[in-house]
Amino acid sequence: MKKFLIVLILLSISSLSFGQGEVISDGAYIFIEKDKLINKSILNNEVITTTLNLDYYDTLYYPEKSTFKKIKKIAALSDIHGQYDLAIELLKNNRIIDEELNWSFEKGHLVITGDIFDRGDKVNELLWLIYKLENQAKNKGGRLHYLLGNHEYMILQKDLRYLTDKYILSSKLLEIDYDKLYGNNTILGRWLRSKPAIIKINNIVFTHGGVSEKFLEKYGVDLDSINSMMRKNNVYTKEQLKSTDYYDLYYGRNSLIWYRGYFEKYFESFEAHLTDIDEVLKLLNAKTIIVGHTTQEKIVSLFNNKIFGVDSGIKYGLDGEILIVKNKKFYRGDLNGKLTEFLNH
Repeated sequence: MKKFLIVLILLSISSLSFGQGEVISDGAYIFIEKDKLINKSILNNEVITTTLNLDYYDTLYYPEKSTFKKIKKIAALSDIHGQYDLAIELLKNNRIIDEELNWSFEKGHLVITGDIFDRGDKVNELLWLIYKLENQAKNKGGRLHYLLGNHEYMILQKDLRYLTDKYILSSKLLEIDYDKLYGNNTILGRWLRSKPAIIKINNIVFTHGGVSEKFLEKYGVDLDSINSMMRKNNVYTKEQLKSTDYYDLYYGRNSLIWYRGYFEKYFESFEAHLTDIDEVLKLLNAKTIIVGHTTQEKIVSLFNNKIFGVDSGIKYGLDGEILIVKNKKFYRGDLNGKLTEFLNH
């Protein structure tokens, strides 16, 4: 349990709110040096630096496989964007975690389809909670899959246009560029770089924005290969990517993390059609695709449950939903934990 001592400290200081004369508390940011770990946190605008033994945390993180089978229950949500408290309420009331913020979804799989970063003020709290729950889930035979969305890649690639005032101030107080707080010499930075952009559980594909036929034509249908390519080329800044062949992989309109073509509002601009969706499902040998990225008031089901949009507006901090899949049926889980089945239509 020593690995999560920092997490407990973090959660205790995070209650000190931002906004009162720009006094903030933030962290932990843990840097990897040759023979030790350096932990930097902020408490009431004061930077606190401590040293940890090198074995306090894992320092190497390896990608998992991209496909999982025979999973009996699944939950999915997206685009939390720093809304830690709302996410906690949603996960508790839908029995994903318990009152002590520990994993209670047993052998189920929880999928977060990206966008923890930006907009909100409790990003780091969320990252450490996910880090902890991921380990707890594995120990209980379940899984937590954290997929990277466009905002994760933006941070890792030094595109900081959506930072809130809190994290601009954090960077200033720590005297470290914000993207460097998640550099490859940090615990969270290495952990993030091991994460996938797309996975498949049973006959359901999960990604942040969506999968287009054009994307599959260009990059293939092997999910492990796609994830490997996304990781391998995630060593460039956005500006550096512009001079490579991989800019469209991250920032193109058909990128897994920016695509919006499943939603009627974007049909014309993305030249999307139902026939494309059927062909994509066929190529992926899947029946359903679950995405975030395109914000809705509630989770939406499209094309007879072939597509689910699970970005339910959590980023606004007022309400949110989680998608539950069990016994081959799909359910909307609301903030109070009430489940409502999605019927084919």
